[in-house]
Amino acid sequence: MTFIKQTHPEREEVLNLLREIKKTPEMTQRELSSRLGISLGKVNFLINALIRKGLIKVHNFKNSKNKKAYLYYITPKGFEEKARITYYFLKRKMKEYEEIELEIKELKSEIADFDQSS
Repeated sequence: MTFIKQTHPEREEVLNLLREIKKTPEMTQRELSSRLGISLGKVNFLINALIRKGLIKVHNFKNSKNKKAYLYYITPKGFEEKARITYYFLKRKMKEYEEIELEIKELKSEIADFDQSS
């Protein structure tokens, strides 16, 4: 089972999580939570799900600030899933854009009709 079958918000959260991990693999779950605007528990849940699916790997490392910290790595399978989620996200956003564009045209037409009748 891939993350494609999840609800849209969760897919978007997974995509954003993978993006942040790619940018900053040493980021803590608390930092990820803050950057993504989702709860720490949700970040932990998503990371554990991604680990179970083999989409990311975690390595411990010693740091002068933290006695124990983690590095998150996206696996090749994770990059494939990220690309797949990105494709569906882009497809959905383009559809939304087209719908908004149509609505804007209709609203402009309504305004033009109102201006002509005034």
